[in-house]
Amino acid sequence: MSNNIRIEEDLLGTREVPADAYYGVHTLRAIENFYISNSKISDVPEFVRGMVMVKKAAALANKELKTIPRKIADTIILACDEVLDNGKCMDQFPVDVFQGGAGTSLNMNTNEVLANIGLELMGHQKGEYQYLNPNDHLNKSQSTNDATRPVSALRFTPR
Repeated sequence: MSNNIRIEEDLLGTREVPADAYYGVHTLRAIENFYISNSKISDVPEFVRGMVMVKKAAALANKELKTIPRKIADTIILACDEVLDNGKCMDQFPVDVFQGGAGTSLNMNTNEVLANIGLELMGHQKGEYQYLNPNDHLNKSQSTNDATRPVSALRFTPR
């Protein structure tokens, strides 16, 4: 494996992901499948922040309910704070704003970015999802509708 790539796997097979990318294989496939406009989710930072707030709220709830280990929940919360407080990885949301799938690509993009930030906080490499998984941990107790619909409502609520 080259230093410039890492290999990630999903149900469709393996793919090469840029080693420095915080997104993963699901996001890579979404980029390829849903190139509709020249606008990316990262062009709408309020939307990214909204998604991260939802993921942080889910991690706090899952921690309280003990549905994921405390260490995992705390890492997710710290990863969310890295984005919310420091703007980390705001450029790592390359999914087209008009992506299909009712928000699935946006949800997975967010899960992958936060998982990879968390993995680094834990001392692991990006893509080592056996330690912090985008689906099993970041998406715990949520569906795509649970994650994306509140963000849409928040995003378009007058201030």
